[in-house]
Amino acid sequence: MLTIRKPIRTPVIMRSRLMLEVASELVAADEWNDKQVMISFRPQGDDTWRTRFFASDSPASVDAIASGEADIAICNPGSILAMAARGRGPWKTPIPLRTIMAIPQFDQLGFAVAGDTGLKTLGDLKRARYPLKISVRGQPDHSVHLICNQVLAAYGMSFDDIIGWGGKIVYTEGMPNGPDRLGAVERGELNAVWDEALPLFAPRAIEMGMTFLAVDEPELKGLEADGMMRAYITRDEFPGLKEDVATIDFSGWPMFCLESAPEQMIYNFCAGLEARKDRIPWYGQGPMPLEKLCKDSKEAPLYLPLHKGAEKFWRERGYLS
Repeated sequence: MLTIRKPIRTPVIMRSRLMLEVASELVAADEWNDKQVMISFRPQGDDTWRTRFFASDSPASVDAIASGEADIAICNPGSILAMAARGRGPWKTPIPLRTIMAIPQFDQLGFAVAGDTGLKTLGDLKRARYPLKISVRGQPDHSVHLICNQVLAAYGMSFDDIIGWGGKIVYTEGMPNGPDRLGAVERGELNAVWDEALPLFAPRAIEMGMTFLAVDEPELKGLEADGMMRAYITRDEFPGLKEDVATIDFSGWPMFCLESAPEQMIYNFCAGLEARKDRIPWYGQGPMPLEKLCKDSKEAPLYLPLHKGAEKFWRERGYLS
């Protein structure tokens, strides 16, 4: 059983905690742009880093785990892990991954287009060869690019095809509701915004008369075979929407590892998380609700089984029955 030491008792602990506390402060500062973190551990005096935690949001975290560059990582959405575990998408062979926990955040992928395009589904886009001018996320390694590419591939098309029939793909920094993204549609410079984070831009997009393209049923079934889950952009969630729209789930921030990761290491990681749950920011709502992080839910779907060390800890502590 891991014992979490509260007092600073030695210079070694003091130095390490000093660096971790400073890093914790800096990643929360608006002026500090380096938000991704890799934490490496090794015995004092050793020449090899033995354990590494990688705080990422991109598919590169899967490759870091598979190569041994990291032992525990985070990504978004959970469907990235499902694809990697099945050897789909960019992963040509299955990677034996397991979940430790997942931070809840319900979201969907939105293919928003101007209403005057007349398009209703992605199938319409392919048939019409419509020259959309699309705003996409500027971060080049963001998972939204991989997921969009997979959805288009299910139709036998790509961003290059859209460009080829006169369209345009614009990579712009910022969230989808930004002045150079949704704002560019308002100004008539672009006619589509494709992204996740629907609560940020869907209400305004609907007010502007934009339509969310549906993913057609045959393609949805193929994407589900790849490991993704269907989701719906609904009128209940976004009043003003003319009808519910079938799309792809973009929920959850799973923390994950290899299936072969040492049971005790993962158990100890969970113990450290529990010990610090009061100090981890949780949307201003108090301690981190661990009971929500280890169970499958709409907001945090567990696309993969729990690692045996994580399941053991969550069960022993009563978070799982």
